[in-house]
Amino acid sequence: MAAEPSTLRLTEPAQMRALAHPLRLRLLGLLRADGPATATALSERLGVSPALASYHLRQLADRGFIEEAPDLARDGKERWWRSSHERTSWSTVEFLDSPERVAAEQAFGREIVRAQANHAMEWVTGTHTWPAEWVDAADMSDWILELTPEELRELRDELHEVIARRRAGRHPGSERVAAVVHLYPRRRGTK
Repeated sequence: MAAEPSTLRLTEPAQMRALAHPLRLRLLGLLRADGPATATALSERLGVSPALASYHLRQLADRGFIEEAPDLARDGKERWWRSSHERTSWSTVEFLDSPERVAAEQAFGREIVRAQANHAMEWVTGTHTWPAEWVDAADMSDWILELTPEELRELRDELHEVIARRRAGRHPGSERVAAVVHLYPRRRGTK
């Protein structure tokens, strides 16, 4: 079984606000998914200036999300960055105790939902570029379940366990697969 990923637990609104920026979220995502890189390489991938990428990388470093990787520099001018952790976690309920904390968590949550929607849209509009076996294996489903809070927590934990078992790494013919799980109650009478 794969080792548990290193996780940075968010506890402060400032951490949430730092990640509630689309470019920072994308920079952190690239460093986590593809490994260490320079601001120049990241700026080329994201279509922004190296100065803008550098600024936002420093903001991420100030909050402990990333760190410099001087061991990768080929000369004294190169500045490499790596993710400090494989995952970020937080408990929304821990941010319900003040308006400032609610606002920070909601801003971050909105940015996550926006990023996930963008990734899903890239898939939907790009399915024709993938082999049929990948298109056939993919899924975008939703269900409405009748659950108690305890049953919802149990379902969440079971899904996390299944995904954790699949983290073992690359295999011949494998690709990265986005596993997005949204589990939340909905008021009756809503669409």
